[in-house]
Amino acid sequence: MRLFGRKSEPVDHGELIAAFWSWWDEARPRVDALVDAGDAGELAELVGPAVTALDASLIWEVAPGLAAKHALVVSAAGNPELRAFAHRWALAGPAADERWEFHPSRQANPQALDLTIDVGGHQFSMDRFVLGLRVPPGTPRVNVSAYHPIFQDIDDETRMETTLLALDWLLGEDEVARWVGDIVAAEYEPIDSIAAIHLPGVVADVAQSFPADRWALLEGQTGTGKPLTATARYPLRPVDYPLFDQHISLTVPYRDADPNGLPTPEALAALTTFTEQLTTHLTAEAVLTAHLTTEGTRTFHIYANPTSPTATTLKTFATTWPTGRPRLTTDNDPSWSAVAHFLT
Repeated sequence: MRLFGRKSEPVDHGELIAAFWSWWDEARPRVDALVDAGDAGELAELVGPAVTALDASLIWEVAPGLAAKHALVVSAAGNPELRAFAHRWALAGPAADERWEFHPSRQANPQALDLTIDVGGHQFSMDRFVLGLRVPPGTPRVNVSAYHPIFQDIDDETRMETTLLALDWLLGEDEVARWVGDIVAAEYEPIDSIAAIHLPGVVADVAQSFPADRWALLEGQTGTGKPLTATARYPLRPVDYPLFDQHISLTVPYRDADPNGLPTPEALAALTTFTEQLTTHLTAEAVLTAHLTTEGTRTFHIYANPTSPTATTLKTFATTWPTGRPRLTTDNDPSWSAVAHFLT
């Protein structure tokens, strides 16, 4: 069920989440009965308003569980503004039992290739779903051109929605966000298409080439034409850190610069030491995503769980910088817009 709309007034997400789970405790016997009866219409009328009360842009579904019999999925559906909210919703839920488990994104379905659904009066069966795949050299992405025989009989929007659902079944929603790049829902079968069953294997091969904790060194220019250097995690994706929606910007000035404003060897050595020490002050609740050096300053971009003491810890640590006054700011940035140029 896809529901649209945004709340116009600031809301307390914690209160909304607590209210949902209180509702769930009361409504669960009715939910269980409707699921057992296969009454999708009544179930939507019961669960839909409760999810909408969280945020009208969230989507939800009841799916087969991975360990439990059923899973309640409440997903941001790719909306970065809501990803952390959905994950906090799941974390606040009750422990899974034999009947229910809870997820903030669609999980890969082990029986995906046996599934058939009705799409606008046409039967979409996964065994006839094929893909044309391209992996641009040196990139952590698989571009997908998807085709099913019914795609010639349905409109563009429905083709794309069906393709996205099928990819989620094959990989899981988060893995699609991590590894799938451009997606085309094709009206005609790609010449070199393969059965969709092979997609997880292709993605696994790509993932092996991009282990965690790799960094990319970049060079460029500022808006005034001054040179800059940047170091960023590669790949860098917010989906890997769903609770880290607090952006912390820490800027330190250096006095020893060359005529282009870049650090001299002595200043670079001090910056390197400071950077290494900074990372030791980050717990599992925060991550250094990138830093930029130009015109006498280095700016670090850290993302953290706002419930962690990261900002306070770094504010104290920043005072150890020996030259000039550091500047630290924090803001809410669930889409990681401050490092948009480095997202992969």
